[in-house]
Amino acid sequence: MFKENPNRAKRFTLQHDGLLLDFSKNRITEETMDLLIDLANEVQLKQAIQAMFTGAKINETENRSVLHTALRKSTDNNLEIDGLHISEAVENVLQKVEKFSNKITTGNWKGFSGKRISDIVNIGIGGSDLGPAMVCEALTPYKIKNINTHFVSNIDSSHLTETIKKVNAETTLFVISSKTFTTQETMTNAWSARKWFLESATEADIAKHFVAVSTNKAATSQFGIEESNVFEFWDWVGGRYSVWSAIGLTVACGLGFENFKKFLDGAASMDKHFLDKPFRENIPVILALISIWYVNFFNCTSEAILPYDQYFDKLVDYLQQVIMESNGKSVDRNGERVSYNTCPVIWGAPGTNSQHSFFQLLHQGSQVIPCDFITTMKSQNPLGDHKRKLLANFFGQTRALMVGKSREEVSEEMQRMGFTDSEIERIGPHKVFEGNRPSNSIIIEELNPYSLGMLLAMYEHKVFVQGIVWNIFSFDQWGVELGKQIAKLILPALENDNEISSDGSTQSLISHFKNIAKQ
Repeated sequence: MFKENPNRAKRFTLQHDGLLLDFSKNRITEETMDLLIDLANEVQLKQAIQAMFTGAKINETENRSVLHTALRKSTDNNLEIDGLHISEAVENVLQKVEKFSNKITTGNWKGFSGKRISDIVNIGIGGSDLGPAMVCEALTPYKIKNINTHFVSNIDSSHLTETIKKVNAETTLFVISSKTFTTQETMTNAWSARKWFLESATEADIAKHFVAVSTNKAATSQFGIEESNVFEFWDWVGGRYSVWSAIGLTVACGLGFENFKKFLDGAASMDKHFLDKPFRENIPVILALISIWYVNFFNCTSEAILPYDQYFDKLVDYLQQVIMESNGKSVDRNGERVSYNTCPVIWGAPGTNSQHSFFQLLHQGSQVIPCDFITTMKSQNPLGDHKRKLLANFFGQTRALMVGKSREEVSEEMQRMGFTDSEIERIGPHKVFEGNRPSNSIIIEELNPYSLGMLLAMYEHKVFVQGIVWNIFSFDQWGVELGKQIAKLILPALENDNEISSDGSTQSLISHFKNIAKQ
């Protein structure tokens, strides 16, 4: 295709506010894009976008609006949902986050011994952990001096134990993030953290060292958290879309409120682009349609996300939840089982490390795996020629996936290296790269709060578009419920001699645990 059209990259590149998407290395033509845009129009995507931004209850199985965009000030200022003035409510919480985080970053908030806070431990799970943890990691160069952020999510006691080894009760603030304040993993960790804290302090001191992001004022009060230190968010904010809300409190405290605000502003910029641009010029729409092209017409069952910036170490973990918890559905909006593939498996890791692990599969595996390559043009830590070599790999890998290496090229190369004809015949096929493997190149000028906000909002909107085209609900997550329900039924059998009705395998495993525990 590039031989036929040398200007292909120019035609299939979009830019917005310092973010560039080159989607020219895909198996698409002008006709492909025309047909995909027709598909978007056929499913009334424009009307669906408007419905989300104006507060329609598009999360139909939970009868909720979907307004994480309102947290970025990118909705109508007069919008009201169930009697709540959205912009006013968002602004009130944002001001509360600003006031509190400024006390932490300036050192005006003191612990029970009069010392300033030096460590913040965020206790949450899912979106209450993955979002703030990823943002704090990605924006490490922006962290407030002498304030360290830590994240505890796993109910495995090792996660909390290893974290509290690093902190001092006198100078640690715990942020408990749970909308209902009943999430098993979060509350188990929270109560254990409370117990550890009380080994050094009194119950009266809890108010200085524990705050909550929750809607359950009764439960937070019972825990010992003052009402003024409870930060609200709403049922129209889904967990995996909640880092823009008060769930981002740890981000604001660890990076400073101004950087948190720039993060929101970057997302708002992408929101406006998504709302206003025609589909041919709309980055999230194009990304979604190309993904649908591979999933539904090439039967691609996975996509790789490959960030070439070390600060993006947690980005794939975050996007796995945003994408797969949203669109990992097999029932359509009419309650019927779908007859086509929906969400691909999302996986990946930072380059260049990943080049030495799974890139073999990307280049020569039996399945085609579309890839998103993400990088920055400027390094936060310039050092010699590191950045140029990183970018050489970034550009080189996308080209290698596209052009491959033919049998003829392999034979010529091996002849020049002195291989015999029989060796070429025997070894040559293993050195062939079929090429024509698709990738997107996503480039931001530098990784900062604003550009990170844009990038994350871009993926959120890509997910939304896919859900509309696949005719599935993207904003519920019933699939996470059953395993948790069964775990609650099993727990009494692990704690005592209770018997439960179960299958032979599960019962055998429970018995094995009890036998080991008795030893």
